[in-house]
Amino acid sequence: MRLIMAIILLTFCKQVILILGDIGTATSYKPPYTPTKCYGSRQDQFPPGNLFIAVSEGLWDNGAACGRRYRLRCLSGNNRPCKDGTIDVKVVDYCTKSPCPSTILMSNDAFAALSRSPDAKINIEYIQI
Repeated sequence: MRLIMAIILLTFCKQVILILGDIGTATSYKPPYTPTKCYGSRQDQFPPGNLFIAVSEGLWDNGAACGRRYRLRCLSGNNRPCKDGTIDVKVVDYCTKSPCPSTILMSNDAFAALSRSPDAKINIEYIQI
């Protein structure tokens, strides 16, 4: 009985953590990914699986965002683009478009891990980890 209660509690706590995240939007951006505002042309800046992002002004924090890690989850979008689950990404760049098309710009690989629609704009939940 205690094991069952512990499992239920852990499941609930996991959901609560995700609910405490911020809400924003995400789009994909295409190569070339270098040079970046954070690490220039260094190839070792990209994490395994190419799960990296560029952030808009609100998250950039005058460059302090470089290297930060976020856990992302797709919430919604047109034509039900969301895949289940979360991914962990690393900030390597700043969105230089004005205005930036979304809160977070995701590498093609990162975006494909969350969305079935490569050209969609999705609503996401994100939390710094």
